Amino acid sequence: MNVISIRALQRFYEKHAGAKQALLLWYKTASKATWKDMNDLWMDYPAADLVGDSRVIFNIKGNHYRLVARVSFKYKNVLIKFVGTHAEYDKIDPETVEAGL
Repeated sequence: MNVISIRALQRFYEKHAGAKQALLLWYKTASKATWKDMNDLWMDYPAADLVGDSRVIFNIKGNHYRLVARVSFKYKNVLIKFVGTHAEYDKIDPETVEAGL
């Protein structure tokens, strides 16, 4: 999958150093993935949740952090829309949040 954009992850873990290793592992896994549908994605991330607008919510580092991404299985793209703490996630609508890249 083509993950857009790693810069969003970097900006987040520059402020939250404890998230760095987990976010880089997520990026490595997603970049190497060949997900054809949600069933494939769930093989790597069984706790991921699908919400509207083709967005998937990933729990990062034991659910300390959340990542929301629009996943296009057809075009093999993962567009990061949000990376934040669980508390920050609770303040957004994952179906409409826009990327602050």
